[in-house]
Amino acid sequence: MDAPYTDRTWQSADGLDLHFRDYPGPSDRPPIVCLHGLTRNSRDFEGLAAHLSPEWRVLALDMRGRGKSDYAPDSASYAPPVYVADLMALLDAEGIDRFVAIGTSMGGLMTLIVAGSAPERLAGAVINDIGPDVDPEGLDKIRSYLGQGRSFATWMHAARALEETHAAAHPSYTLEDWLVMAKRSMIVCSNGRIAFDYDMKIAEPILAAQEAAVPPDLWPLLAGLKDKPVLLVRGGLSNILSADTLARMERELPQAQTVTVEDTGHAPTLDEPIVRAAIDALLARIA
Repeated sequence: MDAPYTDRTWQSADGLDLHFRDYPGPSDRPPIVCLHGLTRNSRDFEGLAAHLSPEWRVLALDMRGRGKSDYAPDSASYAPPVYVADLMALLDAEGIDRFVAIGTSMGGLMTLIVAGSAPERLAGAVINDIGPDVDPEGLDKIRSYLGQGRSFATWMHAARALEETHAAAHPSYTLEDWLVMAKRSMIVCSNGRIAFDYDMKIAEPILAAQEAAVPPDLWPLLAGLKDKPVLLVRGGLSNILSADTLARMERELPQAQTVTVEDTGHAPTLDEPIVRAAIDALLARIA
């Protein structure tokens, strides 16, 4: 059976070949651009993209160092401002003036940066389990497993390893759910082992950052979303997006819709029925 998308590439300013899945849709409305989390890739959106296409064109990106995109020779380029520059290079190459961003975690931070620097490019946004303030507990959790380079003999071993690491975030997951997560986030390597589908060097800038450093104030970036359709998604058990941060985001964006996925931590998959319905409702507001 043919894939419901075309594998395509674009080039970054520093010469990397970057990959995206292009799901077909009409050209008379803004396309949807799906932006994944820190260690993830375009496969995270295969269910959502199939749901939205062909009524919408959907572009699901592999950011540098993930999936089928090139790894960067300089790990310092694994940083949100560079990811956003790569995104803008794709939009310009495709002639896309306006788009709907669906951003999970790191992808949500990228969306906030676009809102602050080029709000006219956003027709709407879904921000999944991230906000201007990131809970330190969640950051510590990410640091505990990021860039370790583990590999596994079978998909069952890989799924069990994910369960050991992330069970608290997805307490209702079945073994089948963990297998789906494993196949979205890992690949079979040339030696037959199963490993995470990202450059382990993406950890270097994060692990090298001084924990005592004052994080940038991202709250002003929300101003770029105030007059746009926005959906805020939070996992009820999230250790990244706190309830207090979400409440402040709702005050800053009084027209935004909010969905909380109970019994889920970081991050909702966007395959949940309550989230799908909210995304459909958001898209119905976009011309």
